[in-house]
Order: sequence, then C-alpha cells, then structure tokens
Amino acid sequence: MHLTLDIFSDPICPWCYIGKHRLARALAAHPQVSADIVWHPFQLNPDMPREGVDRRAYLEAKFGGPEAAERIYGAIAAAASAEGLPHDLDAISRTPNTLDAHRLIRWAGLEGAQDRVVDALFTAYFVQGQDISEPALLTEIAAQSGMDGAAIAKLLEGEADLEEVRAEDAQARARGINSVPTFILLEQYAIPGAIPPEQWADVFAELAAMQPS
Repeated sequence: MHLTLDIFSDPICPWCYIGKHRLARALAAHPQVSADIVWHPFQLNPDMPREGVDRRAYLEAKFGGPEAAERIYGAIAAAASAEGLPHDLDAISRTPNTLDAHRLIRWAGLEGAQDRVVDALFTAYFVQGQDISEPALLTEIAAQSGMDGAAIAKLLEGEADLEEVRAEDAQARARGINSVPTFILLEQYAIPGAIPPEQWADVFAELAAMQPS
C-alpha cells in the first residue's frame, strides 16, 4: 500500500520530534506500506519576535508558572527517553522564531532533502540546544543535508518564500489544523498528535481495508 502523507509540524515542537520517530518505527515495522512524505509549516508561535525569546520565560508564561512548565516538560523528556531519542531540553536557552527554518524545509523539498533537514533541525534544537533561527546554522544544516549551502545562505539574506510560508501556515489553520504534529493521509484523513506505532498499525490496517481489491 502506498500513501501520500503530509505532515504539519514545527521544528521546535517536541511532540513533532517524537512523532516523527514513532512514524518511522511504524513504517519500518510494516514494509508493505510506503509513503511519500511532505513536511509543511505550522508555527506554534506565529507572533514570535524574529530574535526569539528567553526559553524559561516563554515556557512559564505559556504553561502558567515554573512548576507547570517543569511538569509538562518532564513528561516530554520521559516520552523521548522511552523512544530512545537523544535530548537535552535544559540546553535550550532561547525559543526561536521558526520562519527561516520553515523556509529551509520548503527549499529542501525541492531537492528531496526534507527528511534529512527536518532530522538535523530536531537534533540541533532538542539535542544540542542550538538556535535554529541563526542563518549560519541553517546554512550548515543545508550543506550537511546535501544542499547548496552558499545558495541557501544567499536566499536567507532576503525574503524569498517568507510570504509563501506564512500563507501555507494560514491555510492550514483555515483547514482546521490547530496543533502539531498533524498527519494528513491520502489528502483526506487527519491524524493529530504523536500517536504510537501501535496506533499507526491500526491506521494502516483500516486504510488497507478501504483499498479496492
């Protein structure tokens, strides 16, 4: 069975990091299922200043204080550990604006490099605590993912595709997408959240049963 799979995500979303790994596990366990995956922009913080904000202040404001932030991110760290995913959430000092990261993901799609770029962004942010709004880092990620680093650096200096990324984000919200990750299968079935591989297995079985014999 072959699927088209559109993923709405933000590279600073920890559940997107976890959800990508869970999906990969599910696909590996079901070799009869193949998927053409396309990553789409959805900014968790569309009004974030371009320079980003202090991470601790952001989390405490978002979740209602330090205790709530620690509880929620403790659960996220536990989920990542259960998946065997490397992470160092304490290394993150700033929550960045992700517009330029989304531009890079968009350009990577033109070169068949989206999966590598998305992985590298997750690693840079959740494992290394780097600021993924920095043009130098995005250029490095592009080059390491097989893209033309010099060309990406030049594009990042201007406003190429900024409005296109914003428009795609707005279109996602207009379609009713209000959280990430959201997976759209075959352009019609929405799966919200970082569901575990066991649930993906059920989804694959349901879709297979719907296919014409």
